[in-house]
Amino acid sequence: MRSTPAHAAPTLDPISLPEELRARAAALVGLSHVLHDRRPMDEGRETVGLERRDRAFARLLLATMLRRLGEIDALLDRCLERPLPAAATPVRDALRLGVAQLVFLDTPDHAAVNSTVALVRAQGWDGMAGLTNAILRRIARDGRAWFAALDGARLNTPDWLWETWRAGYGEERTRAIAAAHLVEPPLDIAVKSDPTGWAERLKGTVLPTDAIRVTEAGPVEELAGYGDGAWWVQDAAASLPVRLLGNVVGKHVIDLCAAPGGKTAQLIAAGARVTALDRSARRMRRLQENLTRLKMEAQTVVAEAEAWTPSERADALLLDAPCSATGTIRRHPDAPYLKQPSDIAVFNETQDRLLHAAVAMLPPGGLLIYAVCSLQAEEGPARVDALLQTGAPVERVPVTPDEIGRLTDAITADGDLRTFPFHLAEHGGMDAFFAARLRKL
Repeated sequence: MRSTPAHAAPTLDPISLPEELRARAAALVGLSHVLHDRRPMDEGRETVGLERRDRAFARLLLATMLRRLGEIDALLDRCLERPLPAAATPVRDALRLGVAQLVFLDTPDHAAVNSTVALVRAQGWDGMAGLTNAILRRIARDGRAWFAALDGARLNTPDWLWETWRAGYGEERTRAIAAAHLVEPPLDIAVKSDPTGWAERLKGTVLPTDAIRVTEAGPVEELAGYGDGAWWVQDAAASLPVRLLGNVVGKHVIDLCAAPGGKTAQLIAAGARVTALDRSARRMRRLQENLTRLKMEAQTVVAEAEAWTPSERADALLLDAPCSATGTIRRHPDAPYLKQPSDIAVFNETQDRLLHAAVAMLPPGGLLIYAVCSLQAEEGPARVDALLQTGAPVERVPVTPDEIGRLTDAITADGDLRTFPFHLAEHGGMDAFFAARLRKL
């Protein structure tokens, strides 16, 4: 997969442009933020001030460009006799926006071409307007036929991810992972109670994991039950680690790295008394807002887990550790461009510190669930193996199929949980998660 050119920030203010260009301009600014500044697309700074319809369109454009970036660049390279100058990064990004509309979103040719040319001019690249027009008209004519011959799974996956997955999972599974990332994911919902009833109300399906999957949701805030706090958004895979704690009614469970609070809510709904800890005050405010909407209560703590001592003995502990988040690419197509190989070692150091701190908080016999939303083996089983090799007083407790909705294929040879994006493919897939259950000796 090609690397992105040198950074040259777009000089666009979406709100100052004609209405028909605002969403496209916001998507273009968002692309620059992700690729060149490594800023998450969910920050949404570029969409501030846009109407809701334009915000949704901008996000669709941005997500499509990121999800299909390898194929988009391959199509562009076919049209270029020589690469664009490094300083012309804003032009290439605008061309990416045009190709995404023409090939993947079925935007009328004139709308995609004319708006892209206008955005190139708006950034002061008038001299490139003619080239932009010519390239996109050729894409409009031939691009869909060229696209049919491309290896999308390989092209849209950065080399370092492809090679680590192939080394760990083999070629066939790696292709299945990458192919699953190209599919727009449905909405998964966790409910306090009565999943069957809520599935009927929301026109969804109850998955084997008890999550409700909704394929045509619309704005989440407008769905029945949201304002009443009856449910929260949580991928089917993200709900599995908490299930590994078994019956938590009346038990004190510490949720480390708890924000934004999906697993905290899941624990409370299951009857646990929860202490939710996160190092970020901003993220903790978001957790508290979510719990308020859900009419739930937890003890909340803003602190570094390694330096914090619980005031009350815990019966169990959940550690959903910071990680590369490569398991959530299907929902967050910016993830491959926000991380690089050197980041994994940094995460590993943090994960090891948190694991040792978590073990110290547990009484003998207490359960610890270590989880990461990552496909990288270095962040999952390798961290548990490293913990055990230090002589830490814990042992693995194997996962059983009944605990995870009979997803037998999601249990590793060591008895850990490992979901892949292609699991539950007949229902639309799921995020990739690793979780190990440990008991303190």
